[in-house]
Amino acid sequence: MAHTKSAGAGKYGRDSQPKYLGVKKYDGERVKTGDILIRQRGSRFLAGKGVKRASDDTLFALRAGLVKFSDRRKTRFDGTTRYAKEVNIVPA
Repeated sequence: MAHTKSAGAGKYGRDSQPKYLGVKKYDGERVKTGDILIRQRGSRFLAGKGVKRASDDTLFALRAGLVKFSDRRKTRFDGTTRYAKEVNIVPA
């Protein structure tokens, strides 16, 4: 029976693949239809006019124009309010 572990049999040598989340197009940038604006998990950013949310919560442009970020007051289910960032596409 071996008294030392074989080389390369480490217990903690694993990690998940990077997901590359975050803002891809910033305020004032010109976008085309279908461009990805934000990759996110959950509804950290909300979809405004000209923006749609995909099944994995990614926000993408429905039409060409300029990206505009704004704050929107959103009421939670318990009556408290939170400010959420909303992403809109305005005509260029």
